[in-house]
Amino acid sequence: MVLEVALIDVAPGQESDFADAYRSAVKELIGVEGCRTVRMTQGVETPSRFVLLVEWDSVEAHEQNFRATERFGRWRAAIGPYFAAPPHVEHFTDVETD
Repeated sequence: MVLEVALIDVAPGQESDFADAYRSAVKELIGVEGCRTVRMTQGVETPSRFVLLVEWDSVEAHEQNFRATERFGRWRAAIGPYFAAPPHVEHFTDVETD
């Protein structure tokens, strides 16, 4: 499992509209093969900063089953107009414990 973390800065004053757009567009992520969970959080100290957390079976599942499809285009068209800058996206894996 990998965790996609996307840091999203939204244009100030557009936070509510962005959240509404996310609520409508999240259906593009839910149900994608290899997508386990989706969660969007909003900054307390910086309300225009959001963090998208998506658990994927693998990086390939994210890239091939979502990013390379029309779903991603619809997702980006819905939420992209609110971006103050391009999101910073990285993938992470858990640190194993004994």
